[in-house]
Amino acid sequence: MDDHVTAGVDGSPESRAAARWAAGEAVLRQVPLRLVHAVDWPLDPVFPGVGGQDADRWADQVLSETAEELRRRHPQLAITTRCPTARPAAALAAEAADAALLVLGSRGIGGLVGFLVGSVALSTVAATDTPVVLVRSDDEAPDGSDTDAGAGAGAGAAIVVGVDIHEAGDRVLDFAFEEAARRGCPLRAVHGWKLPPAYTYVPFFDPDNERDIGRSVTRMAEDMLLPWRQKYPEVAVTSSVFRGSPGERLVQESRGAGLVVVGRRRRRSPLGPHLGAVAHAVLHHAAAPVAVVAHD
Repeated sequence: MDDHVTAGVDGSPESRAAARWAAGEAVLRQVPLRLVHAVDWPLDPVFPGVGGQDADRWADQVLSETAEELRRRHPQLAITTRCPTARPAAALAAEAADAALLVLGSRGIGGLVGFLVGSVALSTVAATDTPVVLVRSDDEAPDGSDTDAGAGAGAGAAIVVGVDIHEAGDRVLDFAFEEAARRGCPLRAVHGWKLPPAYTYVPFFDPDNERDIGRSVTRMAEDMLLPWRQKYPEVAVTSSVFRGSPGERLVQESRGAGLVVVGRRRRRSPLGPHLGAVAHAVLHHAAAPVAVVAHD
């Protein structure tokens, strides 16, 4: 259990970038890599000429070509492939259940605008408790760097983590600190706060009160980080506590970062996949790979 990294592949540039990132991560963790391609049968009627055998052959080709490329990059990495027949989101969520990490591709939409997160990725993120990393294609990386987790932006670039003092963020912080320790890179913790709604109706708000609230929030954020600083003394940590939107700040901080880590509260909605506002903003607009970590 939890002894490998899983990557979803479908032959697209973004899934190839995700596979390369996952391979680099597996090397860093010293665990095997599993490549998964889900064959959704019966296929959509827009592909009337494609039969089951053709789909299987194509899936096998995608998996074998991706595995071959990654073995050339990482000869020491153990790579296995799987080709389940199921809806992609359901298959990926099932494959993630016994993995330490699931890595998916997400198509960039230009420059610093961010990701185009498809329904499969969103559904998969919402359906699994395993941390999920979304990676844009090499062509969409803002600095043109290799998306391999062990190279380019992944090597030495800071990890940025969103901290929420009102949530149980142990899993989020443990993931972020462990990644920073594994890569030997600095960690930036970001927390945004807003004035309580009651202050909206105060006609003459004393600025000293705002400063007092800011200092109190800063102390709470530092108290939250303290156990992890002690657990990972080798990680150089800086924190930023500010009044404003945490989603916007995390997107800004993502420029030049190696990875952005955000939390997602575990919950099931009858209306379908649901992400918090911060995770949603970061997933769609971050300029770096994004890790989404479920928590209570």
